[in-house]
Amino acid sequence: MKTELREVKMDVSEIKETEPLLSIQDLHVWYELRRFGFGHAGYVKAVDGVSFDLEEGETVAVVGESGCGKSSLMKTILGLNIPTSGEVTFDGDHLSELKGDGIRHYRFKVGYVQQDPYGALPPFMNVQRILEEPLLISGMKDKEERLARIHKVMTEVKMHPVDDFLQKFPHMLSGGQQQRVVIARAMLREPKLIVADEPVSMLDASVRVEILKLLRALQQSHGLSVIYITHDLSTVKYFSKRIFVMYAGNLIEKADTRRLLDNPLHPYTHALLAATSDPDAHNADTFKEVPPGEPPSLVNPPTGCRFHPRCPHFMAGLCDVKFPPDFEPEPEHFVACWLYDNNRVERSDERSSRSEDEARV
Repeated sequence: MKTELREVKMDVSEIKETEPLLSIQDLHVWYELRRFGFGHAGYVKAVDGVSFDLEEGETVAVVGESGCGKSSLMKTILGLNIPTSGEVTFDGDHLSELKGDGIRHYRFKVGYVQQDPYGALPPFMNVQRILEEPLLISGMKDKEERLARIHKVMTEVKMHPVDDFLQKFPHMLSGGQQQRVVIARAMLREPKLIVADEPVSMLDASVRVEILKLLRALQQSHGLSVIYITHDLSTVKYFSKRIFVMYAGNLIEKADTRRLLDNPLHPYTHALLAATSDPDAHNADTFKEVPPGEPPSLVNPPTGCRFHPRCPHFMAGLCDVKFPPDFEPEPEHFVACWLYDNNRVERSDERSSRSEDEARV
């Protein structure tokens, strides 16, 4: 009997759980407001209690309307914002503990694809100089090594023949070519994570799918993790494994892409999908229901669920009082909405049955 127990202990000790590449726990990013530059006037609660894990080689999309906190979340992951509270852990390192060379090497591991390619490329540098700059900063002094690396990434982003593009300036390139150069720059230091901030929103519709397929091909060939930030749900199905829906600084729904698109649970996700453009002539004769009102102020957000002032399923005394935790009505499908609180349903059933019994008496 003792021998059997000893064998079980040995087996358990050998099991090692794989840690996520990126782990964010209860992250808050608040920007302080000042009156006349001196007096405290409150906070803009751009990110307010966000938690999720990103596995190595996984692609997730953070979806939400403008002003919901997507870019603030992205800048915090890039190390540009200092979290008010919470923890960001990347590859086993706590971001808040990194200083000097530590934060410098962290940024080598994270690539950034900007929204506006023309604004992201310095107009006074040619393509070769633009791509050499980060290599020089990172300490790559051998020019032949730099050029070899540049040729490699330019070939990967389908900019060939490479030598024809190296001496060109950004204004000589099309929008799609500019975005390919931005992606090449993000890939120069062989990062583990790519943060893409609406990478196709400034491009023509004919180029968008090509850029998304390019990012997908790079992600698969290099085993990259990718955070794709967008407000357009129509593009995420080409690219992302999971979708996180963000509203007023909170993640309100998290699920696999196919499951969320086929069966959205949160009322706000329903509204986002209804607002997605669909090339159907019948849309000219139909009216789509949209939530009334405007997104809440992040300086003074409403109590309880932040969507409750616009929600068609609003429950007084609950939605406007308590913030909903994440419920899991389906496996791996999380939603922060009181509609999916089974305990509430059971309590209401008990009250209704009790009232029926009292009525019979």
